[in-house]
Amino acid sequence: MRIPNRTIFVLTEQGLKNVSFKLPKFVKKSFSYFFLAGLAFSMLLPFLWMVMTSFMNELEVYSPTPKFWPQHFLWSNYKEALTMLPFGRFFLNTAFISVAVVAGQLLVTSMAAFSFSRLQYRGRDKIFSLYLATMMIPGIVTLIPAYLLVDSFHWLNTYWALIIPFLNSVWGIFLLRQFFLTLPRELEDAARIDGAGAWKIYWYIILPLSKPALATLAIFSFMGMWKEFLWPLVVTNQMNLRPVEVGIALFHSIYATNWPYQMAAAVVVMIPIVVIFFFAQRYFVKGIVLSGLKQ
Repeated sequence: MRIPNRTIFVLTEQGLKNVSFKLPKFVKKSFSYFFLAGLAFSMLLPFLWMVMTSFMNELEVYSPTPKFWPQHFLWSNYKEALTMLPFGRFFLNTAFISVAVVAGQLLVTSMAAFSFSRLQYRGRDKIFSLYLATMMIPGIVTLIPAYLLVDSFHWLNTYWALIIPFLNSVWGIFLLRQFFLTLPRELEDAARIDGAGAWKIYWYIILPLSKPALATLAIFSFMGMWKEFLWPLVVTNQMNLRPVEVGIALFHSIYATNWPYQMAAAVVVMIPIVVIFFFAQRYFVKGIVLSGLKQ
């Protein structure tokens, strides 16, 4: 008996629908590992290129055929790069500015977050919403007004111009506020019964219980200030006030750029950030988690 072609097609189509192709678990894992390894390598490639370039001479950098591996490792590039410009002074400036900003930012943002989360007054949530909306304003838009404001205070070419504008952080206030809202109200009520005011509750109860959130904000703030470039470039023109990022840019001139020296200085400047990242990875993850806490 002959089966019509239409029937064969229907039977075949139904059979294909019932067949499920399942890959073995180790194949899926291997594919995931290879994909993640390739993604990680693509992110590490610019870093590796920077390190290799720091050991090259200028002829190898400007060679018509790109070279990834230097013919001879010139360790003298690091010595020359760090002595050609006063990088010791640059490091001291950056360390002082970063520590001062972190300390001031923790104090200012924690007080603001305490006000927005624990104190009760009219229009509190509306004020916080308007304050939070300022995060949508690009920083480049406020650059000129901030410069004119600093100039009116006669702070140009001073540490005040490098520190005071960064004491406020909208993201830091949001992060700490979200964490403060998770703390139990019973502790605050018990303190008020014992006669404690708002300042004592903030200083002796809220802050000691908020060490994870404060540490997270401190790490992010320190790294942000260590990498700050545009604002110090605008408000300072004296060599003894330059931070490390501006110092690296000084290797670039109108006519030529010494790429090996610049890359060597960039590698040295990046070492503290890499060390902090490896020792504080959990705080980076915690910062993302704390940012999404519900009220």
